[in-house]
Amino acid sequence: REYGWNGHIEAVTARICADFLDGHDPTLERCWIAERGGERLGCVFLVKDEAPGVARLRLLMLEPSARGLGLGRRLVEECVGFARAAGYREIVLWTHAVLTAARAIYAQQGFQLEATWTHDDFGAPEVSETWRLAL
Repeated sequence: REYGWNGHIEAVTARICADFLDGHDPTLERCWIAERGGERLGCVFLVKDEAPGVARLRLLMLEPSARGLGLGRRLVEECVGFARAAGYREIVLWTHAVLTAARAIYAQQGFQLEATWTHDDFGAPEVSETWRLAL
């Protein structure tokens, strides 16, 4: 809703969640959910990428009311720490230029912008980005 994206983003999100639930490897993949008083405020996933030794950060999301509290940073820190402990050599992620707060968190954690492209999968043209962190 915030970005005017169409229902395709929901399909992408549902597919990522379903794939995780159907066959995640608990030694190499995790999902973190931030909550306060039983209310879910945000989440992030770390899953195996197709390339050996590479993890993929997925679905960093926060409720609007939870933004600015440091939860996004904390969730990404958990991913990076877990990836290091699990023996990954790098983490890759896909995001959009409009997600400025998330992009700032990635940059602060040492991720480097690797590629950009434009697509209209979510309704209007959006600039997508690939970021990578060498561990």
